[in-house]
Amino acid sequence: MGMSRFAAIDCGTNSIRLLIADVAGGHLHDVHRETRIVRLGQGVDATGQFAPEAIARTRAALADYAELLRIHNVERVRMVATSAARDVSNRDAFFAMTAEVLGAAVAGSVAEVISGAEEAELSFCGAVDELDSAAGPFVVVDLGGGSTEIVFGESGVLASYSADIGCVRLTERCLHSDPPTRDEVMAARLVVREKLDAALRVVPVEKARTWVGLAGTMTTLSALAHRMPRYDPVAIHLSRVPGNRLLEVCDQLIDMTRQQRAALPPMHEGRVDVIGGGAIVVQELARELSARAGIDELTVSEHDILDGIVLSIAR
Repeated sequence: MGMSRFAAIDCGTNSIRLLIADVAGGHLHDVHRETRIVRLGQGVDATGQFAPEAIARTRAALADYAELLRIHNVERVRMVATSAARDVSNRDAFFAMTAEVLGAAVAGSVAEVISGAEEAELSFCGAVDELDSAAGPFVVVDLGGGSTEIVFGESGVLASYSADIGCVRLTERCLHSDPPTRDEVMAARLVVREKLDAALRVVPVEKARTWVGLAGTMTTLSALAHRMPRYDPVAIHLSRVPGNRLLEVCDQLIDMTRQQRAALPPMHEGRVDVIGGGAIVVQELARELSARAGIDELTVSEHDILDGIVLSIAR
């Protein structure tokens, strides 16, 4: 079988991400992987629409990505927009922009909004593609800016739920002080618990053996838990964090000021103001998975929905 070069773009609430990969024999070989924090979902929870400056930031990042698609001679690209684009009133303006910028690089390219169920499927495939099946069943948690997908499965997805709690949404809704007050943190925990209760009625996590965490909050938590001097995706990929260490790092982040978080070596500047919200979601998840499934360790993967999107084109 020959080799084909494909690309995936994932446009979320907080970041826009690109993967260019060669596919041979059903396996991916990274050519280029990049994340830009554009905060497309800025204020969406309150206004119900994309802010003009958020669209402009996203356009600038996408133009750079389009240039990379041309340089690397990508044959096909699939761009998906997730939670942020599901519920805004001015989504047409956004998709006109993506079609124009992407179409100039790879003919016929368009962005599409995918459902929470499809997002879950793609994330799960990307995450478990290279894990040992003996470690299954898996519960895969993709903690985004606007939503968190909780997916249970073995070789494929058996159940999934998209909860509308993410690090940006929770921060905007509950965490207003610097550092957050005890009351704000408690209010955020109550929101998360309510949403998780609904999710865990649908997703039978008690049968899972391995918890896999995806996306920037999870990967940054692993870098901090392992005291990495910088953000190192190779070291982070498939790293494991014991439950007690995970809770400890989350506690520290929640209590820190913005300035203290910004000073942490592995911290991406675009994550500084929202990772406390992400840490609250992770803590509540860790407690539920420990209680319900006896899982006391988090495995973190750098491979996620992007890998799943490329595999979806390749297959």
